Amino acid sequence: MDSPSPRPLALSPSRASDYQQCPLLYRLKAIDRIPEPKTLAQVKGTLVHAVLEELHGKNREERTFPAAVKRLKPQWADMCEQDEQLLELVPPETLHGFLVESRELLRGYFQMENPQGFDADSCEMYVDTILPNGVPVRGFIDRVDIAPTGEVRVVDYKTGKKPIPRYSQSATFQMKFYALVYWRLFDTIPHQLRLMYLKVIDSMILSPSREELEYFERDLGDLWAKIEGDGKEGIFRPKTSKLCGWCSFQELCPSFGGTPPEYPGWPGSTADLARRDS
Repeated sequence: MDSPSPRPLALSPSRASDYQQCPLLYRLKAIDRIPEPKTLAQVKGTLVHAVLEELHGKNREERTFPAAVKRLKPQWADMCEQDEQLLELVPPETLHGFLVESRELLRGYFQMENPQGFDADSCEMYVDTILPNGVPVRGFIDRVDIAPTGEVRVVDYKTGKKPIPRYSQSATFQMKFYALVYWRLFDTIPHQLRLMYLKVIDSMILSPSREELEYFERDLGDLWAKIEGDGKEGIFRPKTSKLCGWCSFQELCPSFGGTPPEYPGWPGSTADLARRDS
């Protein structure tokens, strides 16, 4: 039996960040698809996101802090059933502290807004399209709210610290990315982009203009052209920085005496498929 074709590549905020940080990092994660070990912070964020998604699917009167807290253990059990390695990351003796920290993130959410006062239009919205300039994009939007008057708000939950202004570029990039994709999919520019930093009970709010998103779309086009160029040449060069100390791929990086695996070849993109089908 023939093995399935690799999934066509597309740009997401995380993969764009990978390439900007280090082209080789992008290759190892997006093309070679070498998994990274999960971190405690990532797993905690996944748990809180899952509880908030479930919360917004309930009737308004059920959207309370105690009800959300009660869902932490069942959601964690579901996550562990799907991935038993999580039990190694959070062994039984540390589970109580882990759940307490998750509960405090939920408390932060309820201090920031009252979920009984509105209904979300969509949670964990999967978006997958090709921009007019040919860039394939995909990802998940945490939440989309639509006001009775038609204004759209795109919301993203953050469970880490709020970055100081000079390090906020990654966060604003992500929100502009989803604002652009939402606009191109639904022909409506979101009125507001809100990043909710649950740990510190603070928000970052943006209101993008059409001109900003058009400029951002051109930037994505330039970035994707660089990725395609590297992909077709098979050369993704390492880029060293202070972030290398947190990279789990050092043993595969020439900058640290490692050797990357044999290049599997450029798998193409959804944009390539669309051009071939036209």
